[in-house]
Amino acid sequence: MMVKLGKKIAKYRVVIVVVAVLLLIPSMLGYLKTRVNYDILYYLPNDIETMVGQDILKDEFGKGAFAMEVVEGMSAKDVTDVKNKIAGVDGVADVIGYDSAKESVLPASVLPDDFKKVFKNGDATLMAIFFDDTTSADGTMDAITEIRRITGKQCYLSGMSAVVTDTKALSEKETPIYVLIAVILCCIILAIFMDSFLLPILFMISIGMAIVYNLGSNYFLGEISYITKALSAVLQLGVTMDYSIFLWHSYQENQLRFPDDKERAMGHAISNTFSSVVGSSITTVAGFIALCFMSFTLGADLGIVMAKGVVFGVISCVTVLPAMILIFDKAIKRTTHRSVMPNMNKIGSFITDHYKVFVTAFLIILVPALYGYTHSSVYYNLDTTLPKDLASIQANEQLEKNFDMNSTHMVLADANLPAKDAKAMLNEMSAVKGVKFALGLDSIIGSSVPKSMLPDSIQSALSSDKWQLMLISSEYKVASDEVNDQITELNKIVKKYDRSAMLIGEGPCTKDLITITDKDFQVVSAVSIIAIFLIIALVFKSFSLPILLVSVIEFAIFINLGIPYYTGGVMPFIASIVIGTIQLGATVDYAILMTTRYKKERNLGRTKHDAIQTALTTSIPSVIVSALGFFAATFGVGLYSNIDMISQLCVLMARGAIISMFVVILILPSMLMVFDKVVCATTIGMRRNGKKTKDDGLAKANA
Repeated sequence: MMVKLGKKIAKYRVVIVVVAVLLLIPSMLGYLKTRVNYDILYYLPNDIETMVGQDILKDEFGKGAFAMEVVEGMSAKDVTDVKNKIAGVDGVADVIGYDSAKESVLPASVLPDDFKKVFKNGDATLMAIFFDDTTSADGTMDAITEIRRITGKQCYLSGMSAVVTDTKALSEKETPIYVLIAVILCCIILAIFMDSFLLPILFMISIGMAIVYNLGSNYFLGEISYITKALSAVLQLGVTMDYSIFLWHSYQENQLRFPDDKERAMGHAISNTFSSVVGSSITTVAGFIALCFMSFTLGADLGIVMAKGVVFGVISCVTVLPAMILIFDKAIKRTTHRSVMPNMNKIGSFITDHYKVFVTAFLIILVPALYGYTHSSVYYNLDTTLPKDLASIQANEQLEKNFDMNSTHMVLADANLPAKDAKAMLNEMSAVKGVKFALGLDSIIGSSVPKSMLPDSIQSALSSDKWQLMLISSEYKVASDEVNDQITELNKIVKKYDRSAMLIGEGPCTKDLITITDKDFQVVSAVSIIAIFLIIALVFKSFSLPILLVSVIEFAIFINLGIPYYTGGVMPFIASIVIGTIQLGATVDYAILMTTRYKKERNLGRTKHDAIQTALTTSIPSVIVSALGFFAATFGVGLYSNIDMISQLCVLMARGAIISMFVVILILPSMLMVFDKVVCATTIGMRRNGKKTKDDGLAKANA
């Protein structure tokens, strides 16, 4: 069936290429129309209290994002002018500053000292800015850009929305360069290790089309994360390049069978490739789909896009690529060269003969690798890893320098909470370690002053029919242990006075992020391992082989994610979840390739030594080229990117590909040597006895 389809593809190759090019048009339109979300905290579950509170803030107060503006060295009049300019920007809901309370009929002398200290410190003045929409909404980011345009160099705009705006600008500038770097480095690797200089270009065109189709289809998802946008093209290139290599090697083999009929040779090559990559692609898809089980829905965002990418990659590999290879057949022949890949017989023989050494190395390395894997540090505050010259990062530094503030929390409390209780709550929160101030209506007006004497601008900013809003400034940085302990203490105080009250903001959301992703890590790891185990078990009809294959790749993951512990590195929080799943799903292909050949040789009656040596010798070139291709697609991006999360994820994936390559080449065949009898006994259709050969006798003597 597939051979017939393959011959049809070969016959209608020109039509296929024309259709593929035409499909790029709607795909590009879909790509350009797909919205990108730059707010990591947006992907928290909607039903947790911090996110429910954010919705209430928007619905009841007409406010979403929150920022602080630091103004240095300006007169009171100029500060007021700046405040009025900001208030007039589209997307700004309210601006609260030192002069806000002076707009009332109250004399400045009756304003509480605490209120004055909040917004004034020497020649520095602080303003709290509320926006109409959420942190990463287009309207909010446009407002941030406009505020920066109309205010001078003495003004510094800090906060999550400012960071998101800068991240967007940086990401949009760098993402096209990521793809360019990945393509150039992949072409270099393939040009060296393949036997034609033109082939890598055809590979890149075919994979590039699949990437565009995938990115265009994201339009139907509504929006994607900037992390997904930045990584998906590079990842898809690295993960699906294997399929192109498999097709070319299969085509070469079938050309020897059908030297006078290239269409027939390609038809069989397509059939063989489809059969061989379906199993490996399903494991890769399963790894990405496992990310969809995260409560933190950034996992689903990346998982769905990458799973689609693998499917598009397979389709393009068996349609577009073979069509282009046939069309450019003569040009490929003119650009052929000798492969630099040496004969692997001696290496295969050495590894197989010395399998005990590699099994011992496995046992020795496993303990420190596992320890490092379970003790590596991660960070959750993305601001601290962005370039220091970004406007938002400089503003955060000014906020800390002038007002000793690092984060701001908000409390939503019942509007009918008695003034006495509200004042007591604010006083208790102010006394919590690390709290600079707790500001609400009752702290602005002081004691025994009616709220009606405050201007409408302040009353509308801090109260609604159902809720009142309080601001809490913290000395501690978001995601630090100190701020998390502080948030726990503040929650206790808030709930003591008002059970319905909610503590919200970047700090509380990040604390929830830490708790949620810790659980997600365990769930995703379990789901990905179980899913890939079952797929391998069905493909090989074996119980023991999936255990061996998954164990070998998990060992490589332990090494990769354990290294930062020993080097003193700190990984982004998402790394431990995403890298483990991607490395398992993408590099288990190497193990499947070798194991498939081992099983075939064993079923042909070869001894375990001969079967494993043949499988190893024939698989090493494909594993090396595939791993180096994955390495090339990610490592250059990791070195270039100024966004630490993107950079570290790419470096980890690049390192993981190389580690998996060595583990599959050295450890997997050694494990097969040790557990051959168990594999034969627990695999349907495996022959247990092979013909004894001279090599096998030598292996037994060495053993």
